[in-house]
Amino acid sequence: MKARSEAWLYVAPATLFLFLVMLVPLAYVAYTSFTTAGGDFSIAAYQRLFGSELFRRTLWSTFEISILASLSSLLLGYPIAMHLARQTPRKRAIFMVLVLVPFWTSILVKSYAFTVLLGRAGLVNQLLTWLTGDTVQLPMLFNRFGVMVGMTNYLIPFVVFPVLASLLAIDKSLYRASEIMGARPPRIFLRITLPLSLPGVAAAVLSTTVMSMGFFVIPALLGGRQDVMMSNLVDFYTRETMDWNMASAIGVILLGIVTLAAVGASTLKKSGNRAEVPA
Repeated sequence: MKARSEAWLYVAPATLFLFLVMLVPLAYVAYTSFTTAGGDFSIAAYQRLFGSELFRRTLWSTFEISILASLSSLLLGYPIAMHLARQTPRKRAIFMVLVLVPFWTSILVKSYAFTVLLGRAGLVNQLLTWLTGDTVQLPMLFNRFGVMVGMTNYLIPFVVFPVLASLLAIDKSLYRASEIMGARPPRIFLRITLPLSLPGVAAAVLSTTVMSMGFFVIPALLGGRQDVMMSNLVDFYTRETMDWNMASAIGVILLGIVTLAAVGASTLKKSGNRAEVPA
């Protein structure tokens, strides 16, 4: 009992801080979404949203971009995690620092840097022009490609670390046994490495997809009109039309989607753990 009371002394300040910083603003956003300008209860904002073609297109675009960014990050991050898993602890620590390099620069600065790299007169097109001898002006900005490049650059570390944790947890004796039995590297990967790393893959895909849904700067600077996401729509209703009820309703809907995804992932994890328990 004494240990529990002492624990509350340490936990209470952080709990109070989170309540004031997160729960109170979220409650106010939810309250605003269900009220009118006069303070009366109303669901008019949600009715207008679901009847809006702009909202439906933006919602679909948000899901599409988030899933594509998550999968592209997985395709690039998984080989990096495999390479790190095969290194000695000392080399792995050095390489992990390199993986964290994208966090050392502001996402706004990196987005502007990509405009220099990917523009029609950017460094990439200049390099291709020099290699081919012809003028090359590939459209890599203000479209889906630019958004994918920017988001993938940011999300890769969130893929590498969960997958790396799963790979390091695999018993090395399984690899030795499979090699003794004559299994080739592709078969070892498909029958051992990939299945046993799926928990890390699932965690990486879920976390990056959820994070992608709230991106604002990258779609705004690197995307086009077809790449508007929910956060950009919130900005439109708060700055352009000054409709705080609609903006709050979008925020509540986005929060609900993220919450459902987290609950679904937790359920899948629990069911997987129960399945692993021997009868």
